[in-house]
Amino acid sequence: MHTDLVAALDIGGTKIAGALVDDRGGILVRAQRPTRAKEDGETVMGAVASVLEELAEDARWPGVRALGIGSAGPVDALNGTVSPVNVPGWRGFPLVERVGKIIGGLPVSLVGDGVAIAAAEHWQGAARGHDNALCMVVSTGVGGGLVLGGAVRPGPTGNSGHIGHISVDLDGDPCPCGGRGCVERIASGPNIARRALDNGWRPGPDGDATAAGVAAAARAGDPVARASFARAAQALAASIAATATLVEIDIAVIGGGVANSGDLLFTPLREALKEYATLSFVQGLTVVPAQMGNDAGLVGAAAGALRELTGGPGPTG
Repeated sequence: MHTDLVAALDIGGTKIAGALVDDRGGILVRAQRPTRAKEDGETVMGAVASVLEELAEDARWPGVRALGIGSAGPVDALNGTVSPVNVPGWRGFPLVERVGKIIGGLPVSLVGDGVAIAAAEHWQGAARGHDNALCMVVSTGVGGGLVLGGAVRPGPTGNSGHIGHISVDLDGDPCPCGGRGCVERIASGPNIARRALDNGWRPGPDGDATAAGVAAAARAGDPVARASFARAAQALAASIAATATLVEIDIAVIGGGVANSGDLLFTPLREALKEYATLSFVQGLTVVPAQMGNDAGLVGAAAGALRELTGGPGPTG
């Protein structure tokens, strides 16, 4: 039986991952490089090229029919460009064109990383069987994608559901996106760590000053560390409730490195949600951890490529 084979790229502020993926969402081979996001745009593109070159060394590469990209955003699927907030060297960067040249002109599809994660979780993960869902990634940044009416809805440019840049604090800190008080500025991993440090928390003997270090301190009872996670949870709850009120989702799925903190995040989030999701049609809203783990971005990007080829599971309805 013929099996469609596609390549996938998952581009974030920390790492660039790639894979060959079959039409059942199975990952056959992987490659990964650090993003080096603080360097110039060509350096970041060099990491993308290196990932693709490694994938092309696999004996199955000649069977690849298309490539899907899920990128930190915003993205512009209409023009094939990306401008990730956390990758300052890429502003209007022609990623689809550049990738197309490397892979010999195969079809390339592009969506935001949150849309890719929504596609993966709806296809194979925690949102499977739900017709109306919000799927989020809370990591170096905060992104999201929407499932409405049984299909992932990327919007005209591939950014629909980009919940990380909803303002939940009108007088809050400026965000690198140009806004103020954004969810990402409060709930992302780097900002959880920043807030804890600003309020007097200090890393332990291992020197881990990341959100993972804050999480370890919070589990040990550090009140400043716990407060930083509680503040992140409150921001996420407010944005989830607002989304549910607007489009009537019944489930929010949260993945990413910060979500790996488990109950440290989910317990205060669910409590805060009771204060924000108050209208009758959103009171049944549930919040659950993502199931696809680190594979979500790759599987969702592959779903977009498969959709273009076959009309099968993918990020558009």
